[in-house]
Amino acid sequence: MRQYILTERAHLMCPNMHFGIKAKIAAGYDKGKVQEALRMLASAHPFLKCRVAREGKSGKLYYCWCEELQAPVFEKDNSSLWSNDYNDITRCGWDAFHECLLKIVLYPGDEEFEVMFIAHHLLGDGRSILGLVCEFADCYISGKKPTHAEENLIMSIDELPKGSQLSTISKLMIGYTNRKWKNEKRTVNYEDYRRFEREFIANNSVSYIEEAWGTAKTEEVLKKCHEQSLSLNDYLVAEMMCREKTSRVVIAVDIRKHFSRYQSGALGNYASATAIEVSNQSEDIEFTAKLVSEKVKKNIGDPKKLMMILACYLHMKPELIDAAAISVMGGFESEAGKFVGSLILGYKKRNGHSVTNLGNVDNPNIVEAMFIPPASPANVKTMGVLSVNHRLRKCTAYYQHISQFE
Repeated sequence: MRQYILTERAHLMCPNMHFGIKAKIAAGYDKGKVQEALRMLASAHPFLKCRVAREGKSGKLYYCWCEELQAPVFEKDNSSLWSNDYNDITRCGWDAFHECLLKIVLYPGDEEFEVMFIAHHLLGDGRSILGLVCEFADCYISGKKPTHAEENLIMSIDELPKGSQLSTISKLMIGYTNRKWKNEKRTVNYEDYRRFEREFIANNSVSYIEEAWGTAKTEEVLKKCHEQSLSLNDYLVAEMMCREKTSRVVIAVDIRKHFSRYQSGALGNYASATAIEVSNQSEDIEFTAKLVSEKVKKNIGDPKKLMMILACYLHMKPELIDAAAISVMGGFESEAGKFVGSLILGYKKRNGHSVTNLGNVDNPNIVEAMFIPPASPANVKTMGVLSVNHRLRKCTAYYQHISQFE
């Protein structure tokens, strides 16, 4: 069965829709073993040999399996310069119609070595790629064969949980925008987008801030959270609110449990996003975390709030989604695209803040790891959080200069 690009469409024609997992593997580097582990991963996960293609008759986009497609592998010397390597490898954007959706950087070492998986968001969400890295480590060290997992993406609006329907106002707004887009009779050529993408990346430098928590600090924060019935995620969102003096932070939410067709370990996007807003401004992280906790529970417990952005994508004309970023930031003339890009996706103000916490994984084959989040053009700062064996690391992507568009 073909896997069509539906809710993933927002990642296709938007710059910097890639992210990374950098991990230190608890064994010395052996090139042959690395190659074998990567070969076994590609055999288990069909999307690792897929590129984007357009169906001739319908014009729909889908994941096209290509036997000869392989993830490019780069060997580098100094893992402390990972951000330079990361930016160098992605500075020309990503041609999803011709390239593999994964790129790999290796930092050889005698006792331990590091690997960085750089994934286009069309390949999967953060948890998908984290699982891929864990499978790589397990295969490399213990020879454990990765489990074959077919991707089963969202196929229609009917697959969203009961209660996910858009409000009447939202439906009317999107319906109006779809009609406006249809009347404009324009589409974004992918090559035009690629030129815009390269120019955007060249003119919008991204930097990264790293922060590591030792086990003592992690345990201390977890204890405080437990005593007040808070999650670590509540604390991290509140921390960003207090540090950045913002009352609104968007969080990613894993929604795999809501889809019966999802196969454990499969690549693909099974995440949604919801905005957490608190009105009480305070510099007290724990106080703010309590307010955040209430909002998170309310949003996650309400399918309408949890699935809203996915429902919007499923109601919009796919080509309209393609036009959103370039209409606001790249000079493509479309009032409909500009409306979606400005008012719904935030590409005009570019002042958003976001936190994605992938949680903790226990894996004896990984010493430590870091999640490098996608630098969404809608955000001024995007923080990725990952704990391995209860050693927490943060990585915050931020734009050195933000231009607002008229």
